[in-house]
Amino acid sequence: MKVLILFYSAYGHIYKMAEAAADGARTVGNAEVVMRRVPETLSEEILENMGALAAQKAFSDIPVCSVDELPEADAIIFGTPTRFGNMCGQMRQFLDATGQLWARGKLVGKVGSVFTSSATQHGGQESTILSFHITLLHQGMVIVGLPYAFAGQMRIDEITGGSPYGASTIAGGKGERMPSENELDAARFQGKHVAEIAAKLAG
Repeated sequence: MKVLILFYSAYGHIYKMAEAAADGARTVGNAEVVMRRVPETLSEEILENMGALAAQKAFSDIPVCSVDELPEADAIIFGTPTRFGNMCGQMRQFLDATGQLWARGKLVGKVGSVFTSSATQHGGQESTILSFHITLLHQGMVIVGLPYAFAGQMRIDEITGGSPYGASTIAGGKGERMPSENELDAARFQGKHVAEIAAKLAG
């Protein structure tokens, strides 16, 4: 049973969440977990001006995903930063290239799940995940979120991401805040939860 963690990260926040989701998925006995990133669409000059180039070097060894890899997975957990309440352009462009998979029903019945980040506490995290689900539904995927069995999303003693739609983190206006332990726990829980459901469906 194969779980693909597919992400785009500009400053490393989504990468940290992706690592946590992968750790959670690996706790499920027969899970093979693979991490991939979507292709970058911005030039190095733009990334340098954004202050993102140095951060991306931390995960530059993770292979770029090809569309043909998606049908090989039993579950795909997508990680994307929020851009104006929606997925980032890099993820959108990658998904827009999956038309042939859709035409042949290659992702029908596979588990799909999403986590995200935003600069601010109410920066469109839920709308990003929910609007991402539309694409997964068109592909015929089985959507899995972050159930309230993860009690960390009920916390009010600290500022934290996380909703029943999926794990999330708050990056800060300058990207200065990395995921908290509670947010990483949410991603781990989601990874494990997705892998468990995928294992049942594969079985």
